[in-house]
Amino acid sequence: MSSLTLPSGSKMPIVGFGLWKVNKDTCAETVYNAIKAGYRLFDGAADYGNEQEAGQGVKRAIDEGLVKREDLFITSKIWNSFHGKDVVRKTTELQLKWWGLDYFDLFLIHFPVSLKYVDPAERFPPGWHAADGKTVELADDPLQETWVELEKVVDDGLAKNIGISNCSGSLLLDLYKYARIKPANLQVEIHPYMTQEPLLNLAKALNLTVTAYSSFGPLGWYELDMGKGAQNLLQHDIVTKIATSSNKTPAQVLLRWATQQGMLVVPKSNSKERLIENLKVLEGSDLTSEDMKALSGLNINLRLNNPAEIDPRMSIFA
Repeated sequence: MSSLTLPSGSKMPIVGFGLWKVNKDTCAETVYNAIKAGYRLFDGAADYGNEQEAGQGVKRAIDEGLVKREDLFITSKIWNSFHGKDVVRKTTELQLKWWGLDYFDLFLIHFPVSLKYVDPAERFPPGWHAADGKTVELADDPLQETWVELEKVVDDGLAKNIGISNCSGSLLLDLYKYARIKPANLQVEIHPYMTQEPLLNLAKALNLTVTAYSSFGPLGWYELDMGKGAQNLLQHDIVTKIATSSNKTPAQVLLRWATQQGMLVVPKSNSKERLIENLKVLEGSDLTSEDMKALSGLNINLRLNNPAEIDPRMSIFA
């Protein structure tokens, strides 16, 4: 099975390509080459600052007949500064314009945190801080108001599915109480250092698909000096041992650990060889139950992406 079917009937590929930290100057070529390699799901966000370039890569692939728009599944995310009910729609339209698309297949709330609005013409992406680079300016936009506006985005055909990222169980349960259109996907940090079984169990009970990000643990955070001193999972003895015994690469082991639990994954690689290897993660035999248990046993609740470390008023996982 290479895809999961969302409540809308949309088929979401299980393995996609993540656009976080893909440089603007190489993004168009990277997306184009990923499509050539067989990727059909691309996971983007306004905050990544490369949506226009990603759209150029998509356009090139479509223009050359490699794919049709309906062959692709494009995910994007609305940033915290655009949660206000009067800006959700126009922000969605702006992001679609950057991508060169008429609709997103999935549009997520990036964080359940509302920040003061920043005009994209003045500063984009706005990030977490105000113009001074130090102050966090919170806003009072309730999540419910943002969600209602996203439901209108679906009604108007600008997104086929909506969901939320970086959301705790308690807030997710509250969202389900008022959502007319239920979330189609929850995207959260999950890897063997941060296994999140209770949240996965809740998602399963809600029939909610889950996309795991940072599948390689601290690897993507090292260059930001945010790896928190954790050992590289790709070099961990348990991971490399399982890779050898299962005839997989360490990266494939970590991705298979997630997909075997029913999650979707969105790894990124600048290497053409590894890019193809990641896409083949669903091929071959399953990891054994002993291997799965050993990988989950590495859990130390290491959360690498935590807004509370920027400002305690954003302790969304407390």
